[in-house]
Amino acid sequence: QVQLVESGGGLVRAGGSLRLSCAASGSNFRVNDMAWYRQAPGEQRELVAVITRAGTIDYADSVKGRFTISRDNAKNAVYLQMDSLKPEDTSVYYCNAKISRYSIVLSGWIAENNYWGQGTQVTVSS
Repeated sequence: QVQLVESGGGLVRAGGSLRLSCAASGSNFRVNDMAWYRQAPGEQRELVAVITRAGTIDYADSVKGRFTISRDNAKNAVYLQMDSLKPEDTSVYYCNAKISRYSIVLSGWIAENNYWGQGTQVTVSS
């Protein structure tokens, strides 16, 4: 059983910064793509940033130039550095990871599934 645990949310003033962290734990797994999503009350969940295992990155237009996603494969972790925060960034942020399991029979990684963190609240006051 793979679990994603998030941390780093909180309350900041507009223009401030926060750094979110998410780490996967378990056994016999490989973390592939990792991403951050956010969802405000009454709104759809939206993709904020994504990073592949190789390091390819993409951002939502609304956060380009302000947020930075990174990962540490040795720690199975992904981070989101959030600078120049705006009130409209207020949301619950969710870590997402595509994870493969190792097959002894096939001698390789199989069965890629999506996993979600528990969510962490980010509130930006004006």
